[in-house]
Amino acid sequence: MALDFAAGCIGGAAGVLVGHPFDTVKVRLQVQNVDRPLYRGTYHCFQSIIRQESMLGLYKGIGSPMMGLTFINAIVFGVQGNAMRKLGRDTPLNQFLAGASAGTIQCVICCPMELAKTRMQLQGTGEKKSKRKLYKNSLDCLVRIYNKEGIRGINRGMVTTLLRETPGFGVYFLAYDTWTRYLGCEPEDPYMILKLLFAGGMSGIASWISTYPVDVIKSRLQADGVGGVHQYSGIMDCVRQSLKKEGWRVFTRGLTSTLLRAFPVNATTFATVTLFLLYMREGEECSIQDSEPPSVQLQPLQPQTQPTSM
Repeated sequence: MALDFAAGCIGGAAGVLVGHPFDTVKVRLQVQNVDRPLYRGTYHCFQSIIRQESMLGLYKGIGSPMMGLTFINAIVFGVQGNAMRKLGRDTPLNQFLAGASAGTIQCVICCPMELAKTRMQLQGTGEKKSKRKLYKNSLDCLVRIYNKEGIRGINRGMVTTLLRETPGFGVYFLAYDTWTRYLGCEPEDPYMILKLLFAGGMSGIASWISTYPVDVIKSRLQADGVGGVHQYSGIMDCVRQSLKKEGWRVFTRGLTSTLLRAFPVNATTFATVTLFLLYMREGEECSIQDSEPPSVQLQPLQPQTQPTSM
């Protein structure tokens, strides 16, 4: 299990660095005012952020996922690996159940982390240098929210996070297992790394598509209250208002940037985790073999002729 945690940490850090700019674009598109939209689409959003806020604008709020996602991935891969060992048989249903259990447990960290990330990503929108920063960093953001709203404040969006993460991670691990079996990812295969990257990327896309409408609602609820104005009273109110104002297409806002992010991030994460585990397990097997004593015929014990210190 320790190997699963370590592999998750490494995979999580790699995934954050690759995918955070796409996530910033996704959040901006999901929560922008439909009456006065700042961005016409994914490419325009990228262009506008770089022009108005510099390249660093795409990395706003990276502190929270860099601290949180590394640990979250460690929990996810650790819990999933342990759950599979407990369930015993490697079947598609067990892959889904193990993934779903991992997704549920990590929500405790994921929800506050994404709240801080979302608030930081929206801070200083359109400004190269924010004139008035409400939050200094991700930790300061959570502390201020806690001081103002208590424990409920830093867990804003927890129900939607659970609704997204539980089935989402079930689909995630099920899809990865299905793709690796279909592609035949064997250690001796010269194309194994390419196959792992493809399987990881496709599993990420499948996971996001399966729960994306819930993510839109989660982002809106977590962004609600920025500037002191609360627009939604709860999940159903957010769904009703969003549908009434923007129609069913509201649930696809930011989907393009999400899928553009999902493939490289999850390809990197899964390939890193799988290769790390293969490497470490091979190393363990070699060390066990090296430490085995040579086969010799046992002789009867002879009495000691030397005096001992006992």
